[in-house]
Parts: sequence; C-alpha cells; structure tokens
Amino acid sequence: MFERRLIGYADKLSVAPGETLSFKVSCLDAGRYHADLVRLEGGDDPGGSGFSERVLPSAFSGEYTGRAQSVQCGSYATIPLDVRLDGLADFSLSAVVLSTTPFKGRQCIVGRWNEPAKRGFALVVTEDGGAGLLLGDGVRDTLVGTGVALPPGRWCHLAARFDSRAARVKVLQTPLEAGPGACIAAGPASVEAEIKLTLRHAEGPLMLAAWNEVELGADHGFDVHPGGAFNGKIARPRIVGCTVPDPELAGLAELTPPPALAGSVLGWWDLSRGIGTDEVRDASANGLHGRLHRGPVRAVTGPGWRGANQRWIDAPEEYDAVHFHDDDLLDAGWETDFEFTVPRDLPSGIYAARIRQGAPEGDEHIVFFVRPGRANRYRRVEAPLAFLAPTASYLAYGNYRLRLKPNPIFGPGTPTCVNDAFLARHPELGASLYDVHSDWSGVHFSSRHRPITNLRPRQNRIWGFPADLNIVAWLHHLGVSFEVITDEDLHEEGAGLLGRYRCVLTGSHPEYYSTSMLDAVDAYLEEGGRWMYLGGNGFYWRIAFHPVRPGIIEVRRAEDGTRAWIEAAGEYYHEYNGEYGGLWRRLGRPPNRTVGVGFAAQGFEGSTFYRRAPGADNPRARFIFEGVPGEIIGDFGSVGGGASGEEIDRFDVRLGSPAHALVLASATEHDAAMLRTKEEFLSTIPPMPDRKVRSDLVFFECPNGGAVFSTGSIAWAGALAHESFTNNVARITENVLRRFMDPKPFPLPWSR
Repeated sequence: MFERRLIGYADKLSVAPGETLSFKVSCLDAGRYHADLVRLEGGDDPGGSGFSERVLPSAFSGEYTGRAQSVQCGSYATIPLDVRLDGLADFSLSAVVLSTTPFKGRQCIVGRWNEPAKRGFALVVTEDGGAGLLLGDGVRDTLVGTGVALPPGRWCHLAARFDSRAARVKVLQTPLEAGPGACIAAGPASVEAEIKLTLRHAEGPLMLAAWNEVELGADHGFDVHPGGAFNGKIARPRIVGCTVPDPELAGLAELTPPPALAGSVLGWWDLSRGIGTDEVRDASANGLHGRLHRGPVRAVTGPGWRGANQRWIDAPEEYDAVHFHDDDLLDAGWETDFEFTVPRDLPSGIYAARIRQGAPEGDEHIVFFVRPGRANRYRRVEAPLAFLAPTASYLAYGNYRLRLKPNPIFGPGTPTCVNDAFLARHPELGASLYDVHSDWSGVHFSSRHRPITNLRPRQNRIWGFPADLNIVAWLHHLGVSFEVITDEDLHEEGAGLLGRYRCVLTGSHPEYYSTSMLDAVDAYLEEGGRWMYLGGNGFYWRIAFHPVRPGIIEVRRAEDGTRAWIEAAGEYYHEYNGEYGGLWRRLGRPPNRTVGVGFAAQGFEGSTFYRRAPGADNPRARFIFEGVPGEIIGDFGSVGGGASGEEIDRFDVRLGSPAHALVLASATEHDAAMLRTKEEFLSTIPPMPDRKVRSDLVFFECPNGGAVFSTGSIAWAGALAHESFTNNVARITENVLRRFMDPKPFPLPWSR
C-alpha cells in the first residue's frame, strides 16, 4: 500500500459558471507537481463501474512548485489587546470549569501567557491535575498549584490572586456540584505562597483555553499560535484589577460582580451571550469583547443548569459555557496555490483538480461540483434531470476514523485502504461526525474548509462519494443529459431549485438533512416532482448549517438512533439555529412519509438479493419491469455481492409509508450480522429471526402527476454496472428514469 503525498481542498464544493474556485495544496515531499482539470465519470474502484476520468483543458493546468502546509488544531478564544491589561501590578483571575482531561498536562484556562518568552500570567490546570497560577519574568516561570486534582466531569470554581507588593499568590479550588460522597472524594483546596520573581507582562491578547506559543513583538507581529490547549468547559471567566480578598474571591463565580468590586472589574465575560456566533461578550462596562476560534461547542450546559430547562433559548443563563477541545478544527486556513474561474460553457457535472507527482496511483483529486448557472434558477431548463449530490453526508463522514479503532462492527482497526492509512498518520486533519474528541466527547461539527481525504474517487472504500460515482457512471453510460446540484445548494435555495427539474436522483446515502432541505423535498413532491431515492439510511439525522459560514454543519445526536456517541443531557438543541436535534423519525417526520421507506437495519458482512413481491404485478408498475424476467433481482454487485446491503430501508405504514404505495420487491435473505436499528426496540431482546430486517423496493404516486421510486439499500448503486450495465438492477432503474423524465403525469391510483 503506497502512501499519499499530496492533499488539498477547494474553498467551495458547489460552484456555478463564472464563479471562481481557490485550490489549496500541501505537498508533503515539496518538489513540483502537475495540475489538470478532470471530469469524473466513475469512481467505484475496484469493482463496480471502475474508475473513469476525462482530462479537460483549463487555465490552471500546468506545473507548480509544491510546499507543505500545516494544520493547527485546538479551539480557544482571544480578547484583543487593551491598555487596561498592560502593566497590571495586582490582579485576580477566576473561572468555573469542568475539566474532561485534568491529567493530560499543563492546560491554560484564562490568562495572558507567552510560553517561549516565559512572560505573563495564566490560571491553569497543572501537571498533577489541580488548579494553579502561572507567572513569568521573561527568564523563568513560577507555578503555584493546589496539588489536588480536579474531579473529571465536575464543575469547580477556580480563582487566583496576585499581590505584587507582598509577592504573594493564592489559588482557590472549590467543587460546585455535590452528590453522595462527592465532597469527601474531592473537597475544596487552596494554597498560598510567596514568590521570588518580578512579573513581566506578555504582549498579545488575553486568551481562554490556550496560551501563545510564539514570542511576540516588533519582529513577530501579533499572530497567535496557541498551545497549552484545555479540554472541557469554561464558564464565567473573570479578571479583576486588584487582589480580591478571601470573602469576595468566591463571589467571582457569580453571574454579576460583587458590589465591592464594581470599580475594579476589567473583564466579566458572559458566555451565554452570542450563542450561535464566534463572539465572546464582556458584560462589564469595559467592552472587552473577544472571539472564539476553531469551533468549540456552544449551547452546552453551564454550572447553573439543573435539568429544569432543556432548550438553551429558554434559559440562556444556564448555558453560559463553552466546551473547548485540543483537537477542534473548522478551517485549515491554507493559502491558495491556484484558482479556476468556471467557464460559462462548462457543463454541469462532477469535476476535480487532479494533482500528480509521480505515478498516477498517487494522484490527489480535489473534488468540486459544477451546478447550473444561478441567473435562471427558478425556471425549467432543457435538462429535466438532476443528480443531487449528498454533500452534507459527505461532510458528516469526512475523515471518518471509526474504522481505525478496534470495534465489534469493523474489526481490529487495521487500515485497509490508502485513505484510512493516511488518516491514521495524520490526526491533525480533523474528524467526522462519527468520531469523538480526545476527551471522548462527540464531534459536533464538520467542515469542507480542510482536506477531506475520503471525498475522493480512488484510494477509498466503496462508500459515500466513490459509491455515488456508480450512479454517475450509469447516467453517462445511458447518454442521459443531467445537471448536478448539492445539499448546500438545496439548503440555501429550497424547493425553487428542485422545481427546475422533472426528476431528481439522490446518491446512495443521503443521511443528513436540514429542515429547509427536507421542507424543499416535500414541497417539490407536492408540486408534482419525481424523486428517485437510490440509496439507504436516507433522511435520518437532522442537521444545522452554520448561519453565516457556508460549508459547516452541526449535529446533535439526541433521543435514540444508531450512534457512535450520545449527546450530553440538556444539549439536544443545535447551537447554529436553536432547533431540536436527533432523528427525523423522532421529530415526527420519518423518511417513510417522504420516500416510502425508512432505515430498518445495518450490517457490513455481505449483501443479498431482492425477490419480486406482489406489487410488481400491479398494472401501475408495469413500466418498471419491462424487459425484466424472473423473480430474483440484484444477486450481484460490488458492495458485498448483492443489491441489498450495508444499510437498508423498509416499507412500514405505521411509520408513515403511503398506504397506496406498491412494494415491488423485498430483500429478506440477509445474514445474522444485519441487525435491526436500535430505535425500534423498547428493551434488549435475545437474537431471533426478524421479519423487519429487510429492504423494500417501493413506488408510489404523488399529487399533481409526481411519483417516488425508492430502492431502500446503499448497495443498490454498486450493482448498476454489473456485466457492463446489462443487468436487471440497471434495467429497472433505467425504466423508472425514462418514465420519470417523461412529462406525462402519473395519475393517482383512485382516479384511474
């Protein structure tokens, strides 16, 4: 297995003619590389349709000098430079914290500390897991700590004061939450000591959850390179320009300043303000507002939450915390290496900037989708067909690392493809929404502003984007004209975008949907659209898009579902828009209502076939089975050897499947590893034959002449190319496509 040496990303995934893309490349071996524009026409390699690309002329094609571009992880906040923080002789610091990894090493909570210069001050978690105050004189540092470890996962008030005239420091550590035995296990601790250095202040901003790793000054500017990252929640950070006496020191944890300190407060930050933004707001009169970086999690419970309120909008003062992680990443921040303005005559489709250094098997493809022009987006176009690329699901699985850890589903965690091997060596590229942070809390955000190594046509498992290229290859084989749109386009433009097309095809796994996306699909079908759902486990999780930064999504895995991690209590509502997260099924909009089928089971040890059902003999379905003899459908395919597999969907009237829908075929011969989805069980049960573990092929008519065809299986797309697209899966799908592209309306069954 060779090692990938080139990686990159573009500043957009979807782009219209006349718009410009910026490509950012990192060449791990330096040297030179060659870039070309390619159109991707097949990507299931090996097996399936095979890999296919077509090189096209472009203005950016040519040789480039490579360079390595690094990725910095870890979230933090900065409070801009202010004269009131310069030259402080006496001060007090305070924060309420919930540490998730108190023993991982020295971690900054709040302060203005420069590590290489050994200057400044910071309230920190010490190497032994306790609270401490760090001070420096420009040559050496001094750390005064309690020596008592913080209890992981429990709120504690940490406070420290510095008296410059007496050269004394006091640090206070007080657990705030109590339960049976808790006060015995971890009670309050404090330490007071004399120090033997003269404090020299650091330059640069005050910071939360990190300190600065670059010595600043005239020669270095004021860029921040964070280190000492903190894992856990920070609430109520404070700085006061005096040595607060003991009685008032505990009062720094309150929501408002004690009256005796009103004139000395420099910063009194309220992290409940500005949820859904990057703003850090100072509640004092000084207005020392700051900014969050790299995507820490907001809308999380603070020290005042007691369970009475579950929605942060209803009681924001109880959500006055931010959860920071040392591996957060929203934007790699790379510099641009070359740009591409999409020509007006470039057809809509799936493209990539192919960069090559050496042998072709080491190629990097920076994928992007050329959508139709935006000027005429609300009128019908000549091409009546659109492929809706499930880019939200691509982001959700972006840099998926679950297979790199031993687990009962995927085995020992040994990389089995080039992409997995590369991710194992490069944790700095961030994770997917299926992974957990280093403190074992779930990853809530995913972004296209970084290299996504499994959004590539090769070097990957047959899943997601490579699997969807089977559908694209099939369309090219048929010679059918189509346009490409993306989830991000659908979220922004709604049903008006879909209304351009007579028929819309999905990818093999359109799992993640925002409210506006699902609303658009329902509206499109109400207005007579035709929908071909060519996958499984679709329309499953609700997501939120960042309100002002396109290309970033959020998930809250609330209230059941097949999950790699579970949302914390009280944190079920999205930060980005305040909506309740979780399964669309739990939100009253199961996918069965929209496409006739919904997630039934998953298993990854093999696929199976469909058998014709009585619905196939209904005259309404005659067009679907023209030229398709026999009972068995799809006993072949590049995904497990059959058309039904991986994740499958079932017809179920009780879950909203339309009663008039026709079940055309069902796949019931799955092995014991295909297990029903957990949200359907009230309690654990012993293994037994399960009639609800099946995938169903479904067709039904919609109002105004529209219709829906659903395959109910991720593996269906992997069977299209069998025997050069000459097979019953491809024939059934083509029959449906040809009829769905025909403007002749579908009559409702009771009006025939």
